Amino acid sequence: MIVVRNIEEIKNNSGLAATIGFFDGVHQGHRFLIAEMGEMARKMHLPSAVITFAQHPRKVLQADFQPKLLNSFDEKIAEISTLGVDYCIVLDFTIGLSRLTAKEFLTSVLSQQWKVKALLIGYDHRFGRDRMDDFKQYRAYGQACGMEVIEASRFKVGDVTVSSSEIRRLLMRGWVEEAAKLLTYPYQLKGHIVGGHKIGRNLGFPTANMRIDEPYKVIPAIGVYAVRAYLRGEKYKGMLYIGNRPTLNNGDDITMEVHILDFSDDIYTNELTVSFIYYVRDDVRFNSLEELKAQLVRDRETIQSLLKNED
Repeated sequence: MIVVRNIEEIKNNSGLAATIGFFDGVHQGHRFLIAEMGEMARKMHLPSAVITFAQHPRKVLQADFQPKLLNSFDEKIAEISTLGVDYCIVLDFTIGLSRLTAKEFLTSVLSQQWKVKALLIGYDHRFGRDRMDDFKQYRAYGQACGMEVIEASRFKVGDVTVSSSEIRRLLMRGWVEEAAKLLTYPYQLKGHIVGGHKIGRNLGFPTANMRIDEPYKVIPAIGVYAVRAYLRGEKYKGMLYIGNRPTLNNGDDITMEVHILDFSDDIYTNELTVSFIYYVRDDVRFNSLEELKAQLVRDRETIQSLLKNED
């Protein structure tokens, strides 16, 4: 897949088959849509293209908006690159772009600028100023400029309509296994290791405190998780804690700490990625550090058992 930001980067462009969206999470529904677009491209003998945006459109329109993201931009591009697409076109969402009607966007941007000949639109996707038009009008606008506009099939998993908002809801309840099914991969957080209070080390469970690189990514619910930790090109088992450490009277400050099993190196300032595999338990206030340590021992045994078949 070639990532492009201007039309000159597509050589000998005589037309594209495309689909468009923000594609946060690149989940099952997105993959179904992109696969349907790829099949359409093959039948029409056209290169395939996913058109997306580097920044959440609402963030451009509302400076104080704080999106809850499932992917950083780089993560999104990496996931799209696995789907057999010829091009990923990255548009800059601007105030000027937001003021275009659907007709203007289809005609001047997609057709005239990017030479899109066939556009597959998600069944519930709306675009253009005020998002007033519907698919019937999109199709008429496309016909007027030589573009075939096609409505995608609806995709569901059982009774669940797969959406980024549904996955966010699952994560914010700690339901990481269910979220992974809709994403098709375990939810990940990437960050750098920073200094902490070293309480875990004194208990025999040294932890890496994580500072997340993408400030808008969804943080799963407070609790303890079984995770896969990726550090220096190696994969490890880990137990991850999200919470305010009530046993230590830490106040309202939420921390994210990872204890990497069977590991003892100094890793401060290193980059660390964690994949959420299982939710283990709620956060609990213990009466003493001895009770906390005893629970950590049980957590470690539980996580060793849960992850034994995950190698």
